Amino acid sequence: MALDQSFIGRTYPPSPPYEVSREKIREFADAVGEPGEIHRDPEAAKAAGYVDVIAPPTFAILISMKANEVLVMDPELGLDYTRVVHGDQTFVHHRPIVAGDRLVVTTHVDAINSRMGNDIVSVRAELATESGEQVTTARSTLVARGTATEEQA
Repeated sequence: MALDQSFIGRTYPPSPPYEVSREKIREFADAVGEPGEIHRDPEAAKAAGYVDVIAPPTFAILISMKANEVLVMDPELGLDYTRVVHGDQTFVHHRPIVAGDRLVVTTHVDAINSRMGNDIVSVRAELATESGEQVTTARSTLVARGTATEEQA
């Protein structure tokens, strides 16, 4: 079943706050093989000019993907997640994610296209502090394999 084109331009309400902890940053840095002390040691981070440890650049995926569930699980969209592959991911960091941040995510559907029998959804997740300071813009492309109808393809 093809995806509902009326979702293009849809914006979901901000997610509940995600509190960034030192431990989560350390675990993520370990998982991705990031050896930098600014991701583990508050004193090293302060010496580098940060208020606390900072997250590796791809840490934003933890927060943005969780927030994108509001779109992925929306039954009105018609997305069969068992057919989805992650096509692309980019981040634009307005500032580093820092331990102690309380981040909310607003999810936007920027485009839905069909190519070669696949539906392609472009999603933008805007990560900001609770007070509204922009932190990261995460863009992802989700490809629903074999879901586009013949007239769309």
